[in-house]
Amino acid sequence: MEGWQRAFVLHSRPYSETSLLLDLFTESQGRVRVLAKGARSRRSQLKGTLQPFTPLLVRWGGRGEVKTLRNAEAVSLALPLSGITLYCGLYVNELLSRVLEQEIPFSELFFDYLNCIQELAAGTASPEPALRRFELALLGHLGYGVDFLHCAGSGEAIDDAMTYSYREEKGFIASLVLNQRSFTGHQLRAIEARSFPDADSLRAAKRFTRIALKPYLGGKPLKSQELFRQFIPKKKPDAPQA
Repeated sequence: MEGWQRAFVLHSRPYSETSLLLDLFTESQGRVRVLAKGARSRRSQLKGTLQPFTPLLVRWGGRGEVKTLRNAEAVSLALPLSGITLYCGLYVNELLSRVLEQEIPFSELFFDYLNCIQELAAGTASPEPALRRFELALLGHLGYGVDFLHCAGSGEAIDDAMTYSYREEKGFIASLVLNQRSFTGHQLRAIEARSFPDADSLRAAKRFTRIALKPYLGGKPLKSQELFRQFIPKKKPDAPQA
């Protein structure tokens, strides 16, 4: 790859005694796996640079599935995530690592990711709205198109007071049945607007993204969610969740 690209480290693991195997999320090439030779050695200039949430400029080369990292520079200090926001950031990173195929461009998603991490770093009252907006953006970029504003059965505009049942590949259909796939018109409008004025609409958005992301994630649980449960062993009513 010629030239520099903006990137973030999604995941890293040791490779041999002195190297790192990295999953990068890059601005124009999407997810790229690279080998950072010697990055763990004492004299490496990259030591401490290749960390999650640090804005990077990178260059790599090679033609195989695993490229070779040529250069990497930190554009700025790592975005300050700690405690709950750190676990939320790890969740976002793991989500991208799991659902994105390698070397498929997602330039707009790169900026959705950047906005999400910046919002988490800002330390607002709750990180959940940022997570739900990112999940919805990710689904959109993956081609998961859903009409939140019209009944899939009749084509009519949704009614805030009515209940709709979600069906894959069809959409939301008016229904009197109440279950985990049931959403009110008010909730659907909030999801469409990516704006969550109350806890009820925020919970509804989480239910929908869990349903929609499940086919992409399969049956394997996310490690970041397990870590989060350990961090908050007893669920509290207002405790945010990844």
